[in-house]
Amino acid sequence: MNKMLKPTIISISMATVMAGAAISPALGLIAQAFPDASPTVIKLILTAPSIMIIPFSFLSSYLTSKLRKRTIIMIGLIIYVIGGIIPQFLSQIEFILFFRLLLGAGVGLLMPLSMSLINDYYSGKERTQMMGYNSAFSNFGGIVTMLLAGWLATFGWRVPFNVYLLGFVIFILIFFFLPKGEIQEQSTAKTKTKMPLAVYGYALAMGGVMLAYYSIATNMALYLEQTKLGGATIAGTVVAFTTVGGMTTSLLLVRIESVFQKFVIPVMLFSMGLAFLLLSFTSHLSVVIISVCLVGFGQGSLFPIIVIKALDHVTMQQADRAVAITSSFTFLGQFLSPIVLDGIGKIANNTAIRFQYGTLAVIILTIVLIIMWQTIRKSKQPLTTN
Repeated sequence: MNKMLKPTIISISMATVMAGAAISPALGLIAQAFPDASPTVIKLILTAPSIMIIPFSFLSSYLTSKLRKRTIIMIGLIIYVIGGIIPQFLSQIEFILFFRLLLGAGVGLLMPLSMSLINDYYSGKERTQMMGYNSAFSNFGGIVTMLLAGWLATFGWRVPFNVYLLGFVIFILIFFFLPKGEIQEQSTAKTKTKMPLAVYGYALAMGGVMLAYYSIATNMALYLEQTKLGGATIAGTVVAFTTVGGMTTSLLLVRIESVFQKFVIPVMLFSMGLAFLLLSFTSHLSVVIISVCLVGFGQGSLFPIIVIKALDHVTMQQADRAVAITSSFTFLGQFLSPIVLDGIGKIANNTAIRFQYGTLAVIILTIVLIIMWQTIRKSKQPLTTN
């Protein structure tokens, strides 16, 4: 394998994380440029790609039995670049939304393959390490593109869309350094093999983690205002610390897994649960920053580990579909996060963000206790049978 294979595979994940967030610094300018558009339509410019990612993730896994993965990725990147940069040349909000949806279709084709390629080329600890790097560089890509888009936004609302030209650079890497591979042939017997139920369980867990994780991005500005700890300006800096935490644990994933072993999932969940517990009562900004770091620590490890666990339950032929399922639930959790948490607040007649974070803390820590109890019970089971 050539030395460029690892950075080439990892570069795909940097493209996927840019789907919506890359132009968020320009959202205010876009709203000014289209004063007749409703706030909901303006927000759709940011979130529209995720609507298309879910169906096209499943299409991507299906296409692996018809086309080489390298070909699918290059097609996805072409769609990605077109959908990403064209909106800057448009003057109607409806057409901009159409190309944002097209961008999501491109990301949907890319996302499952960014992780399944790791499963194809690596195994054991190296696979775990690569999954960690994949997650870490996704976060890194998010930081770089957000900063770049913020700088480009100083030149007007149209210019930040040029961030998506990064897809062209990734296309060149794929063309020269990713092996052509083979079409994922599936026999009749294998196509009839049902996806293990455990995969759906891990996918549900992935969605749950994202639901909790995304509550930081969607609620932090309001949380800081309600607690009189700051406003929208400081909120961006605070949210960035989740990425710092996520990058740290992603890069150290192999070591973390070797230290905690079968307890790695409950330990990382405990990190998130403790963080939300602190957020539910703290009145110090420094504790808030530590808390969001802890949320990032948990998410940075849980995402790659959950994907690896799901892949361990399937055959090579089922891997692409398994990744598509877990990826889809990630975006479903992201979409449902504000809906579910705001709904809980309305039912309880408590709109405070502290209450939402307290609810998440109780749920997560209860799940931790259940997982710990089951894990300890299973570890003792062989002793009782002998």
